[in-house]
Amino acid sequence: MKKVIVFGTFDIFHPGHEYFLKKSKRFGEELTVVVARDKTVYEVKKRYSLNNEEERVEKILRSNIADKVVLGGKGDKYDVIKRNEPDIICLGYDQEFFIDELKEKLQEFGFLNTKVFRIKSFKPEVYKSSKLRNLGK
Repeated sequence: MKKVIVFGTFDIFHPGHEYFLKKSKRFGEELTVVVARDKTVYEVKKRYSLNNEEERVEKILRSNIADKVVLGGKGDKYDVIKRNEPDIICLGYDQEFFIDELKEKLQEFGFLNTKVFRIKSFKPEVYKSSKLRNLGK
């Protein structure tokens, strides 16, 4: 069974996120969604998300797209990869954080056959969390 893993904040869960998850799931049979911890969101974005980590996990669970939804690690940001041993990692079109060393880390962990794909955007002029946040949605 091919395992796919994705990462994100998923603050305002919108059709762009649904598109990303559905496209990612097509790469395998099991989709694991890793939701960023509140602390990580603050470290990366210098602001807190509108919804806390539990609320963001719940929204993804309610979408019924993912097979597993987990919170990211509190320390080693790559620990979730080591524990889940994915065959495929899908990244969002605008995902930048923690990926600069991703391919090297996969080699280091012995995941020589794990493939990394970037998923194209779905109407980013409309469905982008930062734009929706600014609109107050």
